[in-house]
Amino acid sequence: MGVPAFSLVFVPILLVLVLRLLIGTLVHLFLKPYTVTKLFRGQGITGPRYKFFVGSMLEIKRMKAAVDEVTLDAHSHDFIPIVLPQHNRWATDYGKTFLYWLGAVPAISLGKVDLVKQVLLERTGLFPKNYMNANLEALLGKGLILANGEDWERHRKVVHPAFNHDKLKAMSVVMAECVESMTQRWQSQIQQAANSQVELELSREMSELTTDVITRSAFGSSYEEGKEVFLAQKELQELAFSSSLDVPALVFLRKLPIIRGNTRVDQLVEKSRSMLMQIIEGRLANIGGEAGYGGDLLGLMLEARALEKEGNGLILSTQEIIDECKTFFFAGQDTTANHLTWTMFLLSSNAQWQDKLRKEVMTVCGDATPTHEMANKLKLVNMVLLESLRLYSPVVIIRRIAGSDIDLGHIKIPKGTVLSIPIANIHRDKDVWGPDADEFNPARFENGVSKAASYPNALLSFSQGPRACIGQTFALLESQIAIAMILQRFKFRLSARYVHAPMEAITLRPRFGLPIILRNIHG
Repeated sequence: MGVPAFSLVFVPILLVLVLRLLIGTLVHLFLKPYTVTKLFRGQGITGPRYKFFVGSMLEIKRMKAAVDEVTLDAHSHDFIPIVLPQHNRWATDYGKTFLYWLGAVPAISLGKVDLVKQVLLERTGLFPKNYMNANLEALLGKGLILANGEDWERHRKVVHPAFNHDKLKAMSVVMAECVESMTQRWQSQIQQAANSQVELELSREMSELTTDVITRSAFGSSYEEGKEVFLAQKELQELAFSSSLDVPALVFLRKLPIIRGNTRVDQLVEKSRSMLMQIIEGRLANIGGEAGYGGDLLGLMLEARALEKEGNGLILSTQEIIDECKTFFFAGQDTTANHLTWTMFLLSSNAQWQDKLRKEVMTVCGDATPTHEMANKLKLVNMVLLESLRLYSPVVIIRRIAGSDIDLGHIKIPKGTVLSIPIANIHRDKDVWGPDADEFNPARFENGVSKAASYPNALLSFSQGPRACIGQTFALLESQIAIAMILQRFKFRLSARYVHAPMEAITLRPRFGLPIILRNIHG
């Protein structure tokens, strides 16, 4: 019996495909790591040895596990050994610039400010964002944080007007209303306490506050609606972080159609999307009159979509609007919540600076609700907020990728190399910030950010250059108003129950929360 004709064609084709796949795998897992290691070693750049398939990932996991239960003295701000133990160890062993491996993907840690500036200030798209984490994409969508090229430019043009001066003034009123609601609740609790003071878990309080602010100011929605989205996004954040040390090849396998659809991540993505669609549809149902689509972030995105349909604007699809909503729920809520939390920690353990700031707030604002104009005059408050960002930057490391073979300074970097920027390490570099880099010293910002360090604009918490955080003015204004209103009403100190153990879960947070003792200033 003869061999079917199709087999005579199909089998050789299949063998060729399998052979090409095998050769490609061998090149990716063996030859490329060898040649890349040789290339960097020839330039004086070394690092931990590449291990087949897993790269440096298992070593990173072991180092993190070894310090998982380590705590710090409350006055120590050097959390690098417990938050980024791999960067702490390898920078010591190999220097500020070293090579390590994310699976079979080479990564260069850029610990020198001049190299970082070259990456962040580049404007032609040579260093796109690529996080190699499907769960992070599920958390943020393809909004401003993860978009690249023309997509990023289109999104930014639509979103940027939401943060102009007039919009920020209007948002400052909403911010103050949200803080007022929170502080009134605190005052009531203190008045009911037998000893006229109360212990509160501040990280939870700040998280609820910033959820309220972003929901009302950016989406014109209710806190309860925003809270539901926030809870889904929070769980997605935990899942994204828990998978951040997985080998990239394994992460890719989870994206295959046969696996996708029934995971917890998929369920949360659908839940978040459904709730955001309800907010969007609620806005569309109420369009009319002079208000139009509304002047907040959501309104601007919906207006852009409507203008495009008329041939006059920049289109954002419904899914892209949802992605931007997800981006701003995370970037506008979580990072600011942690910034406020760490600022309260610093003021709670530095009574002298707390008193200085309260005196300034009372001089500028008195008992009045702080306005946008008043916030701009709070120089000491701003100095402390900047020092808080330096010591406890909500994001401790960011990544870009080399979009082509490039020369970075004197270093030749091949296409596809991940460029890791360890913000927390750079913020503690004594060569940049001076011998007191590990200490709380807001006075270093007395003459502004550009003159606070030996290298101009070395503060990287909002990134820099064209991809700098679009909402940084919004975030700082919210923090200024919140801290000012708290100082007007309360004195506070660390609870004896506080355990100082900063941890990273995409953003930097206190592992065991921030218990604070508050009492009213008046009555």
